[in-house]
Amino acid sequence: MTAGARVMVIDKKNRVLLVRHTYMPGWYLPGGGIESGETMRDGAVRELWEEVGVVPTADLQFFSLYANFAEFRSDHVALFVVRDFEQQDRPNVEIAESGFFAADALPEDTSDATRVRIREVLEGLPPPDYWAVS
Repeated sequence: MTAGARVMVIDKKNRVLLVRHTYMPGWYLPGGGIESGETMRDGAVRELWEEVGVVPTADLQFFSLYANFAEFRSDHVALFVVRDFEQQDRPNVEIAESGFFAADALPEDTSDATRVRIREVLEGLPPPDYWAVS
């Protein structure tokens, strides 16, 4: 079984932080795999720091746990939300670009699953069991 965490970072203007990786196309929520001995929350906080220099100043809010069988047959992804944070410039060779975007002005190549997760959180929609969008 593998596990990952993604974090929806929402700024004061209600914009969402997205990242574009150097190793695959598209825009995504920051996050990644959980390391041995880490909780989902600890892994999410670590990934935020590593990828985009974000340090939460309040607890991450757990939103939902999704099965992500499109990636691995027993992969699960936890989604957290944070609205209170500080951000420092922290270059990362895996991140080509990052930025805050309004929900109605996401980059054209934002992944479908990312678009759906943003709608779920911002519009208060009930999350499905699966990360992938069918």
